[in-house]
Amino acid sequence: MVKFGYTILYVENVEASIEFYENAFGFSRKFITPDNTYGELSTGETTISFASKELAASNLKEGFVESNLADKPFAIEIGFITDDVPGIVQKATTFGAVLVSEPKEKPWGQVVAYIRDLDGFLIEICTEVQQ
Repeated sequence: MVKFGYTILYVENVEASIEFYENAFGFSRKFITPDNTYGELSTGETTISFASKELAASNLKEGFVESNLADKPFAIEIGFITDDVPGIVQKATTFGAVLVSEPKEKPWGQVVAYIRDLDGFLIEICTEVQQ
């Protein structure tokens, strides 16, 4: 059996990223290494983790494409489910998120909005899909 355990975002400042996600979304800190190169948040079943770009570079000797707000987002997003999409979007932008797309209702009834975090990662804020 395989279980999806975590997603790691390579960021400029692990502590700042963790603080952003704590403040914007109410997640709680699981831990952060003493040297601030890696940290995790409790977010439910799956953990969001952060690694410094320096730590990532030490693991990926041939390099990687860095995320930043000056470039278009990667072809990937992380999704957060809430009953209050407009409220969470407003709160996140208060803490530095950049609005990409205002909340909109999809034909299947789901409300979806898009923001980018401090490092430019794309985040979908949405209601649960009703089946």
